[in-house]
Amino acid sequence: MIHARLAKACSSRVHYAWVTLGVVFLAMLAGVGVRAAPGVMILPLQQAFGWNVSTISGAVSLNIILLGATGPFLTGLLQVIGLKRTMIGCLTILMAGTALSTFMNQPWQLFLTWGLMVGIGSGAGAVGFAGAVANRWFIHRAGLAMGLLTSANAAGQLIFLPLLALLVQNYGWQGVSIALTAAIALVIPVVMLLLPESPAAIGLPAFGGRTVEPVGAFEGGNPFTVAFTALARASKSMDFWLLCLTFGICGFSTNGLINTHLIAYCADYGISPVNGASILAVIGAFSLIGSTASGWLCDRYSPRVLLFWYYGLRGLSLVIMPFTSFDPISLSVFSVFYGLDWVATGPATFALTNEIFGRRDSPVIVSWIFAAHQVGGAIAAFGAGEVRTLSGSYLMAFIASGLACLMASMLVLRVSRRGGLALAE
Repeated sequence: MIHARLAKACSSRVHYAWVTLGVVFLAMLAGVGVRAAPGVMILPLQQAFGWNVSTISGAVSLNIILLGATGPFLTGLLQVIGLKRTMIGCLTILMAGTALSTFMNQPWQLFLTWGLMVGIGSGAGAVGFAGAVANRWFIHRAGLAMGLLTSANAAGQLIFLPLLALLVQNYGWQGVSIALTAAIALVIPVVMLLLPESPAAIGLPAFGGRTVEPVGAFEGGNPFTVAFTALARASKSMDFWLLCLTFGICGFSTNGLINTHLIAYCADYGISPVNGASILAVIGAFSLIGSTASGWLCDRYSPRVLLFWYYGLRGLSLVIMPFTSFDPISLSVFSVFYGLDWVATGPATFALTNEIFGRRDSPVIVSWIFAAHQVGGAIAAFGAGEVRTLSGSYLMAFIASGLACLMASMLVLRVSRRGGLALAE
């Protein structure tokens, strides 16, 4: 096998865990590119078909919900049939969705492709996959590994959004669908050739480990049993519900609001879609730094305290932002400040889940928590569109999101320092 030969070749220089991390990062990057596309497609789809923001936001909300709702079962599926097969399956569905969307001309087709198919296929980049890779391949530096994988969300914006905005400008929304289909088609063979199931599959210990440990079998033999067994265990702990609520607010304030509506919000102030996408790209660039730094910090400091600061500072930035003048200086300050905080909550939430529920079950449990994140994102994606349609402004959407983040900063401190009932089991 190619990855086994590569593992032997690089074992004296670098552990194959870092190669695996790079392959999964690339796959997640492609998924992020697809998920980021609706932000630059809202205005072109309005112009091409006359669909209003609420209709387009509804399809985006569907894929956000499905990304979260399918996450626990896809994470359970990878425990049953393997990481590689599950990831390739998701990428194939994702590619089919973007390819078929080039032929759409009715709202139901938008919901089928960018809603249903993209929502399911994007599971390849969900937090449960990242958590499984971090826990399987890293004994030491698991927080840093999770931070790097989470930063794929930031890097995806940095790489794809300006390019997608230029494609929309020069070739229309179909150019975006074609380009994303091609990108995913290039990633699938890389995953097939270079992604092993686990360190044990190529005869290596995990990074920082001393012995080769096979991945333990899960009871039940099907993804639904794996997912619901983990949920039954986690739901007995109040910590689980607090993490669901706070991470739901995270989704409410990130992919639901900013990722979906910032370009349209900028357009209300006369800022072109290309420049609006550039602002999101700057957020993505600093988010890459923030997520990686968050992972590094999680290996050293309490994730509860980190989450308190992340949510608190994000809340302040969202409340203040609508009252700025939307000039280059204020937008630049917001992009840097908000960008550093954008996905920093991901590694800290995963570290806290690991701490409470243990490394074995945490990828599935954090997928349930991520489902709450996507519910929050879907509410914001649809709700902000409705607010804009009814009031003509995004003002109340930003204020509501900021206040919710300030509430989350308080709630996360209520998460116990011990796993309570869940840990005891």
